[in-house]
Amino acid sequence: MVKLNGVVVRVPGKVNLHLGVGPLDPDGYHEVTTVFQAISLYDDVTIKHGEPGQGIVLTLSGSTSMGVPVDSSNLAFRAAELMTDRYDLSKDLSIHLKKEIPVAGGMAGGSADAAGVLVGIDALFDVGLSRDEMERIAAELGSDVPFSISGGICIGTGRGDRITPALSRGTYHWVLALSGHGLSTPAVYGECDRLREGMPIARPQVSEAMMQSLRAGDPKAVGKALANDLQAAACSLRPALRLVLDVGLEYGALGGIVSGSGPTVAFLVDDEEKALDLTVALSASGVVSGVIRANGPTHGARVVETL
Repeated sequence: MVKLNGVVVRVPGKVNLHLGVGPLDPDGYHEVTTVFQAISLYDDVTIKHGEPGQGIVLTLSGSTSMGVPVDSSNLAFRAAELMTDRYDLSKDLSIHLKKEIPVAGGMAGGSADAAGVLVGIDALFDVGLSRDEMERIAAELGSDVPFSISGGICIGTGRGDRITPALSRGTYHWVLALSGHGLSTPAVYGECDRLREGMPIARPQVSEAMMQSLRAGDPKAVGKALANDLQAAACSLRPALRLVLDVGLEYGALGGIVSGSGPTVAFLVDDEEKALDLTVALSASGVVSGVIRANGPTHGARVVETL
């Protein structure tokens, strides 16, 4: 086999069509049940062999790269350390992240980059891991990383890291309302616990309405079934999100939801024409910092170029 000098991996962001959050466990985590959908908003991860002795060098570009760390606090950096340690590979790597997925936006941007590194190092060194093996390694890095490898539409259980493909069909058109500042996932979970204190919390499960809607490929029904147990907490920490949701629904969205822990708000619409209309309306409203259109579902992390 010809030795590769480098690879480029394209990896998608996600929206959560459903996110059910169980009570706080003694270990400090929550059991969740979620429905992920990968959407056509991508980061590109380029990995090349580096100079002898340089170690792992991480660089950034792209519209959402501002403020992203380039040291071991970056999940992509930790993914490279994990793979090179586990398979006794050279750590002399140059990794470049071209970022378009919002940072701290509830769309798994950091998890996507980590997944891209796992897939890229597997290809660069011809490790030969199966997708299942990569997803198991991914779960060691974070709860959203396995889905970033899988893509499509999946149900996530446990901490969201146990992935099962969902029976689904159809194409979904999204308008994503971006916020100028991210939200901390731990802070949102903490606020969720505060808001629900003293309330009986059932074990999370996906609604039958959502599963039937996905099997039918019915965007209108999916829009009605969108649900997120973290949405109230995200809106409590960022009250302006309620206004964003109101504007999107007023201008014809089939449904709107805070994606994951927020603050990105995802609106489902009928088609590309409606997506353009809603993009214009949200942009003119002055309640968002930016608007992006995307479609789903799409593939998970995959090599798109060899160098």
